[in-house]
Amino acid sequence: MANKKGRRRRFGSVRQYRSGRWTAAYLDPQGQERRAPETFATKGDAEVWLSQVEADLTRGDWEDPDAGAVNFAEYAGRWVNERGLAPTTDELYRRLLRLHVLPTFGTVDLDEITAPRVRAWRAERLEATQAPTTVAKAYRLLKAVLETAVDDELIRRNPCRIKGAGKESAAERRIATVPQVDALASALGPRWRLMVYLGAYGPLRPEEQAGLRRRDVDLDAMTVRVRLAAPELTTGRRAEGPTKSEAGTRLVVLPRFLRIEVRRHLDWYAQEGPDGLLFVGEKGKPFRRSTFGRKWRKARTVVGLPETFRFYDLRHTGHTLATRSGATLKDTMVRAGQSSERAALMYQHSDDERQQEVAAGLDELVRVERKKLRKDPPGPSGADLVQDA
Repeated sequence: MANKKGRRRRFGSVRQYRSGRWTAAYLDPQGQERRAPETFATKGDAEVWLSQVEADLTRGDWEDPDAGAVNFAEYAGRWVNERGLAPTTDELYRRLLRLHVLPTFGTVDLDEITAPRVRAWRAERLEATQAPTTVAKAYRLLKAVLETAVDDELIRRNPCRIKGAGKESAAERRIATVPQVDALASALGPRWRLMVYLGAYGPLRPEEQAGLRRRDVDLDAMTVRVRLAAPELTTGRRAEGPTKSEAGTRLVVLPRFLRIEVRRHLDWYAQEGPDGLLFVGEKGKPFRRSTFGRKWRKARTVVGLPETFRFYDLRHTGHTLATRSGATLKDTMVRAGQSSERAALMYQHSDDERQQEVAAGLDELVRVERKKLRKDPPGPSGADLVQDA
């Protein structure tokens, strides 16, 4: 476009509307005409805008103004689908999106999600839910989705920039005593008492126990082979698959005092055949989390443990007791099937002989604690029903 002196602009063009306002336009790298999203009061303002666009193109910082015009809900849905997530993680992400993220951002485009809107959303979620751990999970998910949008060059910068917003500050977990573990096992009844002991002295995750078969148990060697996990989804379906991490596939040496417990359970409650499930409900079917949860809450009340004490916390108890029996950090990592994200600790090895020593130490510790209880009984706790091998 020629100006009054007959000179043509080197980059882009400006034009005045009948209203007196000015507009500006330029050709993008693909040769498509791009017009300024707003009008300008003066010709000079329009030319300044063009100069800024030209500078972005020269530096390689130019972004397609239409790139971020992608609906967040659609993009987040594709993001989850493309991750190849474990069933439980997939379920968690979709629930966080549905309950906490999409009500605010589901109808907007990616480039409309700004840092102030993210801050306001997080503050509203914290006030509405009073659940900082859940909000931290939702924030991390939102940040991960938008980080991928940055990689896809749909937005220039991730608007999730709140320091520490994705960190969870969980309270210190309660540790049960040996008498309390025995009391929990007795309160849950004969069918479920071995689950308590494997949770504490294995220490096996609930989803790992749900996947155990008869062939995984070697009564002579007192070992349990963890091959897979079978977590229960909210639909009630068991999603049988790999363990939580590669380190979760392991051989667990059990303390010898559990021999009678294991033998009785195999004789009385496990399904028949090598592939028979180790733990089933009263009707011989895979147990339901809701049914077991009611029994667990009742037993916890009988024993006098707080409502915050979860079945999963038996693992923390097992960690502590194993350490007291002489296990090293490496030993407990192998025993519990844990792997650190740090390369220096990932998949460290503790051989079977050392695991035998850890189990032996744990065996001695529990026997001593039980002898103390028999000498000075604190009252009805169910421990008198426990028989040593």
